[in-house]
Amino acid sequence: MSISVRLSKLVPILAMGAIIAFTCGAATAQTLATVKSRGTLTCGVGPGVVGFSAPSPSGRWTGFDVDFCRALAAAIFDDADKVTFVPLSAADRFRALQAGEIDILSRNSTWTMGREVELGLTFPVVTFYDGQGFMVQRARKLETALDLGGSKVCAQSGTTTALNVADYFNANGMKYEPVLTASADETVRAYDGGQCDTMTTDASALHSERLKLARPDDHVILPDIISKEPLGPAIRQGDAQWFNIVKWTHFAMLDAEELGVSSKTVDEALASQKPDVRRLMGRDGGYGEKMGLTNDWAVRIIRRVGNYAEVYERNVGTKTRLGIPRGINQLWTAGGIQYAPPIR
Repeated sequence: MSISVRLSKLVPILAMGAIIAFTCGAATAQTLATVKSRGTLTCGVGPGVVGFSAPSPSGRWTGFDVDFCRALAAAIFDDADKVTFVPLSAADRFRALQAGEIDILSRNSTWTMGREVELGLTFPVVTFYDGQGFMVQRARKLETALDLGGSKVCAQSGTTTALNVADYFNANGMKYEPVLTASADETVRAYDGGQCDTMTTDASALHSERLKLARPDDHVILPDIISKEPLGPAIRQGDAQWFNIVKWTHFAMLDAEELGVSSKTVDEALASQKPDVRRLMGRDGGYGEKMGLTNDWAVRIIRRVGNYAEVYERNVGTKTRLGIPRGINQLWTAGGIQYAPPIR
């Protein structure tokens, strides 16, 4: 075969490779441009989980997961209110993200391998380390989940919760009767109405759902944690720029807490000569512009929303109705496992 013939066959292949490379490159920076063009971030949240994502009587959304989207909007627009919140059920949340109906899912969703490799999604960070627990009536005087043999257990279908509870009872040789519901609110109603004697979901959600019961103080959350539930925002795969922005929004709030920078001290931090603080404040490095944002992106987040501790304590901390201790969600410097890579 002549050189000219071989080249004539190779050129179309090279051209196709160039087209694919160009297309993939364009796809890696599409979400931020779409959000900026629209003028608002579209954020999928839980339909009503007190402390994490719930509308106030006036219609304003509040909560830990809500504040993450507000922080992202602050980084992009310098305005934490440029967010449209879309309440999504467990059954609809991933479909809506896949279909492009939302830019990000910030809902109590567990990061699992299956959700990444089968659904084409990515979980950039863990914003809240959690685990599945059980709630029972105080009158049962149970001390541990190992006492739950023979129980009727309410759990929401279509979640890791139902799978985990089956694994737990089977592994411990205990019998139980599953009572599966279509939504978190239905789970609460079924439990409160006596259709089951035990309720299970993420421990953080149990603190929230207990507030919806007719007599919250009559129920206790057992100390047992039966699973790992790393919770965090999810995005579509294939957009490296958006992946970095979402990831570093969380890390900036952690770094701010570790460095002692809060919404109350951010102006003082702008004058700091400490290298770590200067990079966080965008005074050195130019990292914001490298992500497609402004160099003061972290300043915007901290000023408009706060650092990680402020967001946690405001929404779910020990002084709120939920009263959830930081526990493993403390910084690594305080005995927890929340840890942010350095900005440098």
